[in-house]
Amino acid sequence: MTPQFDLHCHSTVSDGLLAPADLMAYAAERGVDVLALTDHDDVAGLAEAAEAAKAHGLGFINGVEISVTWHRRTLHIVGLKVDPEYAPLKDGLKRIRDSRHTRAQGMADSLARAGIAGSLEGAYAHATKGGIISRSHFARWMVEQGYANEVRSVFKRFLVPGKPGYFEHNWADLEEAVSWIVGSGGVPVLAHPGRYDLGRTNMLNLLHEFRELGGKAVEVVTGSHTADQYQEFARLAHQFDLLASTGSDYHGPGMTYVEMGRLPALPSICKPIWHDWAEMAAVH
Repeated sequence: MTPQFDLHCHSTVSDGLLAPADLMAYAAERGVDVLALTDHDDVAGLAEAAEAAKAHGLGFINGVEISVTWHRRTLHIVGLKVDPEYAPLKDGLKRIRDSRHTRAQGMADSLARAGIAGSLEGAYAHATKGGIISRSHFARWMVEQGYANEVRSVFKRFLVPGKPGYFEHNWADLEEAVSWIVGSGGVPVLAHPGRYDLGRTNMLNLLHEFRELGGKAVEVVTGSHTADQYQEFARLAHQFDLLASTGSDYHGPGMTYVEMGRLPALPSICKPIWHDWAEMAAVH
């Protein structure tokens, strides 16, 4: 039986619904063999998650998902096998987290201009105290208030470019994010590329630049990709000599496109990111 790797998920440290330890228990229950916790711009949950994963016999990978601005577009770069104590990574992530409060205020102001008041307080009420504030927290509040039936539908009508609640914000540079990950001993992965709607030329330019900066892998099978996109990004990973990763991008019940433990195998053309990991031998 093929081992189940899930190398992209979120806890309450960022915008997930389950605490790190509870997330590990859930992953083990769902049949996942190796899990990476990749909270947005924060590594605060890794120690708790690692301890819980060990208790459940689950292979665990230190991870993070870094917010990046590339040509005025927001991208996400996952770092796997990072050292959470690496100073430039810690400092860079703190800078991003601090900037999220400015963005949250801008989003709330935009929603207020559209007649939706109280969103900032509502979003913070859904965030973990001391943790990050994100669009997902605004989205949960908006569902609670009846502006949408589910979180996913919020992102069709609000909080995205051209819609109420959008606020343009500059995150880390692509070069910075990749350098933090590589410097910490980690592996940089372009997260869910099918979500960015870049067009073919921009996607090729992004993959070229990412690889030149030290990027090593692309998420091919992920919760937000279609079956056709699995094949598309498998071909692009092969074309650019990049490894292939996989992850559910699980955020919690009602917050995800695919359940943990239910991802299909990588296309056969792919070279898995874990091909030389010690964790691979452990799950055979």
